[in-house]
Amino acid sequence: MFDRSVSLRIAPVILRLARQAKRAGLSANQLTLLGFALGVLAALLIAFQAYLLGAVAILASRLMDALDGAVARLTKPTDAGAFLDIALDFVFYASIPLAFAFSDPARNALPAAVLLAAFIGTGSSFLAFAVLAAKRGLSNLATPNKSFYFLGGLTEATETLICFIAMCLWPGVFIELAYGFAALCAITTVTRIWWGWRAFQ
Repeated sequence: MFDRSVSLRIAPVILRLARQAKRAGLSANQLTLLGFALGVLAALLIAFQAYLLGAVAILASRLMDALDGAVARLTKPTDAGAFLDIALDFVFYASIPLAFAFSDPARNALPAAVLLAAFIGTGSSFLAFAVLAAKRGLSNLATPNKSFYFLGGLTEATETLICFIAMCLWPGVFIELAYGFAALCAITTVTRIWWGWRAFQ
């Protein structure tokens, strides 16, 4: 819901950092892999209940995720790079609820499972729309720099990041945050399915 407005606000900073990364010899794919490695580190820290360090690693991971696309646009975006980026992003998003389940299985396992199921809904509806939009040659004018059609919703990357950081800052309310965000993801899934059904008829 907030991705486009947030992206517009931070774009000048991300562009400056991307130019510095390019001058340092870092490629977009290297930044993608670094961001994923930081995401895995965040999950490990959370699993061992180092929640604040996990939050720092999550923020660093998402910074790399913002930079990889910016560096790609400064050089030459590739389909392979876009595929690597989105595939590793989805693995990262799944790893954080799983990490909370490991951190306190008796308390967190069920809400983490519900949240992961909700992520399946948002992710599958997002990717299914992107595949068929590409088949039809559709493009989203709101996100012209993306490698494929980005279908919006109530829960996008910004909202997910805020939720993850809140979970790290207040792990005692993980259950409430997980169930609450899962409900928002369910709304996103329903609206995307409805929109896709209407768009492709």
